[in-house]
Amino acid sequence: MKKIWVHKAKSFRDAERFDRQYYQAMSPKERVETVDWLRQIARKIRKWDNGRKRLRRVVKIVQ
Repeated sequence: MKKIWVHKAKSFRDAERFDRQYYQAMSPKERVETVDWLRQIARKIRKWDNGRKRLRRVVKIVQ
């Protein structure tokens, strides 16, 4: 089972700094693998969403 951990940041600037340090600590190969993994997830979401490229526009008229 893969471990999941969370970093709590006090500000957006701290969160960005943490992200930058996290990814810079990875090897180039690990970064490429991470991007590929994210692309696979995005592809699965698109298949689940019937290939839609935009958000659905729904108008519901309530009287």
